[in-house]
Amino acid sequence: MKSSIFAVLSLLAVLILANPAQSRELIDQLGRRVEVAEPLTRVVSLIPSLTETSFEVGGGDALVGVTRFATFPEAATSLPKVGSYVALDIEKIVKLRPQLCLAARDGNPKEAIDRLEALGIPVYAFDPQSLEAVIDTVARLGEIFQTQAQADLLLKGYRQRLDRVARKIAGVTERPRVFFQVDAQPVFSAGSDTFLHQLLTRAGAINLAADRSGYPRYSWEELLDLKPDVVILVSMGGGYSEKQLRAQWEAWPQIPAVRNNRLLVVDTDLFNRPSPRSIDALEHLVELLHPELADTGGQ
Repeated sequence: MKSSIFAVLSLLAVLILANPAQSRELIDQLGRRVEVAEPLTRVVSLIPSLTETSFEVGGGDALVGVTRFATFPEAATSLPKVGSYVALDIEKIVKLRPQLCLAARDGNPKEAIDRLEALGIPVYAFDPQSLEAVIDTVARLGEIFQTQAQADLLLKGYRQRLDRVARKIAGVTERPRVFFQVDAQPVFSAGSDTFLHQLLTRAGAINLAADRSGYPRYSWEELLDLKPDVVILVSMGGGYSEKQLRAQWEAWPQIPAVRNNRLLVVDTDLFNRPSPRSIDALEHLVELLHPELADTGGQ
């Protein structure tokens, strides 16, 4: 019975979405053509970072569904949930009758996106692998929601903040050797082709995982050889408390970061989501890694 109901809902979705009264064509961040209905009033965001950014540009009122861990801003927490970003509930998405879904290539399963598009639901895909791409995401969402004026004001502020960070670290001569721990058991870090690597380098650090790609695994023998000056730990990494995360490293006092009390815990959501808050993460990193710059005012 459930499958029959879903089949009917799927057919209705195709019929409703196949013939919008008006539409406009957009090009997504992957270069694909996407037909967007007008007026656009029913959008489902398939990943928390795009939910955050949609609200930021003034498109929150058009969102009718988000994923399970969409916790920011608070308004997102009351919206219907459509599973997690890696395990989307297609039936729930269809029931929400979206005119458009917002997806991320690095996060949402391709098979789920293909299925939505096969049902006639347009999907606009993003791939924000750099801070420039995050800024581009803001501009594109302003275009999608037709809130370009608000998006333009945000973009101006973001670029000013990035310029200020660049000026701050321009004269830095000593760049700390940093190990960014993404997960604790086993220990994983972020390689040279990740968003976190870019945050580290732009904050004036040397990423000790830069000789690898993706999210490489490390043994404690390797970590002892790396001798990081600073270790950054994400809060609740792997489900462990801050105390547990610290204790794991404190067992190795010969590591400079441990010996010099440079085990730094940061907010997971702030660092793991490519959204405008990534600029907050960058500024926070500069403060943590270069406290001597605190009084420079970005000059």
